[in-house]
Amino acid sequence: MLVRDIIHGAKTTFSFEFFPPKTPGGWDKLFNTITDLTPLKPSWVSVTYGAGGSTRENTHNLVVRIKKETDLTVVSHLTCVETSRDYVVSVLERYDKEGIHNILALRGDTPLGHNGMTPIANGFYYAVDLVTFIKKRFPHMCVGVAGFPEGHPETRNRLKEIDYLKAKVEAGADYVITQLFFDNRDYYDFRERCILAGINVPIIAGIMPIISRSGMVRMAELASGARFPAPLLRAIQRAGSDESVERVGIHWATEQVRDLIENHARGIHFYTLNNAKATLKIYESLGVADSSQLM
Repeated sequence: MLVRDIIHGAKTTFSFEFFPPKTPGGWDKLFNTITDLTPLKPSWVSVTYGAGGSTRENTHNLVVRIKKETDLTVVSHLTCVETSRDYVVSVLERYDKEGIHNILALRGDTPLGHNGMTPIANGFYYAVDLVTFIKKRFPHMCVGVAGFPEGHPETRNRLKEIDYLKAKVEAGADYVITQLFFDNRDYYDFRERCILAGINVPIIAGIMPIISRSGMVRMAELASGARFPAPLLRAIQRAGSDESVERVGIHWATEQVRDLIENHARGIHFYTLNNAKATLKIYESLGVADSSQLM
C-alpha cells in the first residue's frame, strides 16, 4: 500500500524507523525488535542508510526481507550522496519488481572526512533532483522527503529553507517527515510556516526518545543537530542513573506524542534506534495496545 493512501485514510499515522545492523549478529536482534513492535500495528516502517550511503546494500536487502517476511508496509530511504542515476534506476527497478513502491528521498549526510557535498558524475546534488527523477521514471511510486523544524544546519536562511522544501513538494513529494525535535512548538511553527508557503502535504512529526546521556550527546552531534529545552535538561540533570534518564526520556516523548495527537499532527514517526523498549513504553504510557486505538 502507498504511504500517501495510508495517511489519507487515517486521522493520525504511527510509523517506526529502523537501520541496517553493522554486524551479522545484529540482524537477529533487529528482527526481534521488528517482531516486538509488529503487534503495535504501525502504519508503515522505514529503513535508513548510513552516512554517505555506507549501508545502502544492507538497506535494500533489509527492505526486501521485510516485504517478503512480514505484512508490514515498508519505506526505503534513498539518498543522493555518491549515487549515480544508473544506480538509482537499478535500485528502483528491483523495488518495483518486489512490489515496493514507497521511497523516502534524501540528499543524505556528507561522508566523514569530506568537507562538502560533491555529486559524482551522472549523479544528483539535491534531494529535489532525486524526487523529480523518481516521479518522472517511476510515477506510480510514493515519495516522502525530510523537513527540519529546528532549521537545516546548512541553510541559515529560514525563508529559503521553506522554499527548498516547497520545491521538493512541487516536484512530486507526497508527504514530509521531520527530523527529531524535543519542543513541540518547533513542530507547530514549522507546520504553520509550511501552510503559509503553500505546502499542503502531510507533515509527519519525528520523535526520538532519549534513553541515555551518551545517546543524548550523539543526538546533539547529528548533522541535523538537536535543541534540548531547559525543562528537559533540568529533568535529565536530576536523574541519577541511565535507567532514570531513560524514564525521563520516555516520559518526555510520551507527553510530546500525546500533545501532537491532541493538536492534530497527521502522523508520528518513531526513530526507534532498533530498540523496541522505548516505543513499547510510550504506547503503554498512552494506555493503548496498538496504533489503531490512536488513529
